[in-house]
Amino acid sequence: MSTRSSLPEFFTSHHEKIQIELQRIINRSPLALYSMLRYHMGWQDEHGRPQYDKLGKFARSTICLLSCEAVGGNAVQIVPAAAALELVHNFSLLHDDIEDASGQRRKKPTVWKLWGQSQAINAGDAMFSLVYLALLGLRENGIADRQIIHSYQILSETCIELCEGQYLDLAYEDHFNITVEDYLGMIAKKTAALIAASSSLGAYLGTEDEEIVNRFRQFGKELGLAYQIRDDILGIWGIEESTGKSVESDIAQRKKTLPVIYGLQNSKSADREMLEKLYSQESIKGDDLVKVLRILNQSGARDYAQRLAEQYHHRALAQLEATGLAVSRQAPLRQIARFLLEREY
Repeated sequence: MSTRSSLPEFFTSHHEKIQIELQRIINRSPLALYSMLRYHMGWQDEHGRPQYDKLGKFARSTICLLSCEAVGGNAVQIVPAAAALELVHNFSLLHDDIEDASGQRRKKPTVWKLWGQSQAINAGDAMFSLVYLALLGLRENGIADRQIIHSYQILSETCIELCEGQYLDLAYEDHFNITVEDYLGMIAKKTAALIAASSSLGAYLGTEDEEIVNRFRQFGKELGLAYQIRDDILGIWGIEESTGKSVESDIAQRKKTLPVIYGLQNSKSADREMLEKLYSQESIKGDDLVKVLRILNQSGARDYAQRLAEQYHHRALAQLEATGLAVSRQAPLRQIARFLLEREY
């Protein structure tokens, strides 16, 4: 399998192990249901022919393994947990694509677009169920049952937070009085919770020190907030060749991401009224896209979002520093944090 050539080595070092484990878990049956999962993962096309898409960042699973290594644990031993985190992430994407009516992901038709909503929901449910079978692989690697049970608890509570975050995201779609604080609370559940689970689960499976595990959880939460805010910036001002989706795609889909919420709160009244009018349409296209961009640029929304992402990035590093771990052990996670803050895709 090839990887994105621009991904730094600290990201790709564990990719092959994670990929092999994911394939072992998903390739459990010839039933066509699993073909949908393999298609979603980029391992085959819609006709079942093998293909070799560039790997994604595997950010969550990589953070899990590097967190384990940082506290002195054995990353190879906990690869099943890293794979489980990727399965959680991908089950949520399968369902999100349906809920958001997204017809494309990574420049390809989404699963629901090819197989219909009912089968895509079923595929997402199957992916979710595989999460817990994946965790059982920890027992084969010598992880104690009590640790496996607690790992189940961590991921179950995280999945509840994901659902709560998605509920809030959908509930906010038709409202214009959403505050920045409301939005940050929503992404803390929808995005940051899984990254927090990744860092804390890796640390938990590598050390008995509860204080350090809690620090890693906070590191992941703060990093997750920075990650989502950077995603919001790229969804409006990103480069199409880098992000894999059309420029201004979030505007076209009327997504009320952080820059839009900031623009609604901080634009002069005429511009606010215009934004509300444009976001009341079924879609935004053509000259209306240009109008939205002009208002957001004049409000300073992009600079505000970037500054806030940097604040959360620094808060994440402060949590890492507070662990008292040697700088050399912190280094890979610090590098990942910087990469996620500055990424172009």
